[in-house]
This record gives sequence, structure tokens and C-alpha cells, in this order.
Amino acid sequence: MPTSNASLKVFLAEDSAPIRERLHGVFARAHMDVIGEAATPEGAIDQILALHPDVVVLDVQLEGGTGMQVLKAVRQADPKVAFVVFSNSSTGVYRNRYLKEGATSFVDKSTEFDQLPQAVASAGARTVH
Repeated sequence: MPTSNASLKVFLAEDSAPIRERLHGVFARAHMDVIGEAATPEGAIDQILALHPDVVVLDVQLEGGTGMQVLKAVRQADPKVAFVVFSNSSTGVYRNRYLKEGATSFVDKSTEFDQLPQAVASAGARTVH
């Protein structure tokens, strides 16, 4: 990955601690900075609005709620934040709904894991000026 990714700030809204840990390694190798993480919608919203990441990697299912809660709340408060949905719930219904609500892309954890860094870089390129 190009070193230009070094300035890219990524936030992880993911309820699985092992997945979050794995993603830290993925983004470190891609020269991106993970600046925060949360497992609940409320924690994610609060931290995203406080930390101002360039890109949020968002799971559809979170502890006690959904990624859609996060997407809608953050997009209303800070529309500059890009979202890459990263989920096992990748049916067309979920993909279409999240993309319609403003997510930049949707990556399937099961079959497209290796495509996540590029999806995040592409989403970040649209937000970093």
C-alpha cells in the first residue's frame, strides 16, 4: 500500500474482539492508523464524533443494536465521515440498505476480507483533502 495511507484515521465499530484484533494488524500492515474502536452503537457514535476518523469500518450487528444506528447518527452529525460496512450479513437487502443510507462500500467478512484495506483506502481518499 502507498505510504499516503499513513494519514488515514480508521475507527472500528465491531462487536467481536478477535475480529477487532485481527483488523488492527491488517490496518497496521496497510499503514493506516486505527484511532479507536467500540462494540456498541452508543460507544461507537460517541467516540466517532469525538475522534473524527476519516473512515469507520462498521459491522451490521453490534452489541445491543445495529450498525445502521451508528451510520444514521454519525452521517447526520458529521457527513464527512466515510463508512465501509464489513459484515457477514451481506445479502443484497443489507448491502442496498447501507449503501442507500450513505455507506461508501460493503465488504463481506467471509469472502472479501482481503479487500477491506483497499475499500478503506478508497473511502478515505474521498474524505482526506
